[in-house]
Amino acid sequence: MPMMFANLPVTDLDRAKRFYEALGFSINPMFTDHNAACVVVEQDHSAFMLLTREFFQTFTDLPIGDPAVSPTTATAIFLDSREAVDRAAADALAVGGGEPRAASDYGFMYQRGITDPDGNHLELGWMDPSAAEQGPEAVAQQQG
Repeated sequence: MPMMFANLPVTDLDRAKRFYEALGFSINPMFTDHNAACVVVEQDHSAFMLLTREFFQTFTDLPIGDPAVSPTTATAIFLDSREAVDRAAADALAVGGGEPRAASDYGFMYQRGITDPDGNHLELGWMDPSAAEQGPEAVAQQQG
């Protein structure tokens, strides 16, 4: 199975590690040093690489933007329940995250957009398993 890494620029690596650990993710010390930290989202499948802005800059000749001012990505992480989404969002807010918008509740799907302390955008969400299998329109018809 392929593994996905999302690289995120950060200004304070230790602060960023604390933030992502508060969301329940772990740090892989084998791929962590003073320039970067590997945050395991799903073992052997997906991870964030938190990179100091200086180290991130070595991957591109283009200037690095400020995600707090001009976001260019939103990484969605879906959890097992609405309650898990609310717990994760509360944990994120307690360690310096932000929540620029109110939660979105579509019935079959629930999302909370949060930002890490550097402004990188995360969408924490839950989707009704039947909507994931049948599609949202089928679930909406069943509910209506």
